[in-house]
Amino acid sequence: MNNIGKLYLIPTTLGETEPLEVLPLSVKKVVSMIDHFIVENEKTSRKFIKKITPSKSQPSLVMMSLGKYADPLEVQHYLDVCMEGKSVGLISEAGVPAIADPGAEVVKLAHQKGIQVVPLVGPSSIIMSMMGSGMNGQSFAFNGYLPIDKSERKKKIKQLEKLSFDHDQSQIFIETPYRNDKMLADLKEILSPKTRLCVACDITLPSEYIKTFTVKEWKSKTPDLHKRPAIFIIHKENTF
Repeated sequence: MNNIGKLYLIPTTLGETEPLEVLPLSVKKVVSMIDHFIVENEKTSRKFIKKITPSKSQPSLVMMSLGKYADPLEVQHYLDVCMEGKSVGLISEAGVPAIADPGAEVVKLAHQKGIQVVPLVGPSSIIMSMMGSGMNGQSFAFNGYLPIDKSERKKKIKQLEKLSFDHDQSQIFIETPYRNDKMLADLKEILSPKTRLCVACDITLPSEYIKTFTVKEWKSKTPDLHKRPAIFIIHKENTF
């Protein structure tokens, strides 16, 4: 009987950065030995694979789609090749797989099938923003996207602010890049003046921007965040 293959969680860059500037050599080694990949976007994944392993044969690659049009029944069989002793690589569209990423379902499936999951080191915009924020790295929560509806959004922002105060827990969230400027304007309007707000965008890129100020201090600052992948972190502290 063949050994069971592994599921490797393969990180990618967060933008047009040379892969080996932000990824360890171990990622290159794993990509070079695998031919089966589960990906969100075949075109960008092939481009990444070619960049990190130029000599790898592209025609030999088996690409399984995890995009929004993927058939859930087909996805259930994506790891069948592991039972033949072949390892599979899960590649995110940006950053690390399975964190704010549909790849989590594949990882769940691997555990159900008894397949070893091997996460590889790589850049996570959520973790790197938290690292650079100066906020509470001992307790924080990622909340994904906030509601689009104005009243619901305001309610959610106030709720997260209260959570941060009550539990001394930094609250992280994201927005669709073209709505970033509106998000920052809403935060400046809704949050308490003393609440700290970190805005982090273009992580690992030459245009990287990470700034933390109180909301009062942010009132006089208007960075251009339009269409730049951004992370927002808030924390209202007990200042007594």
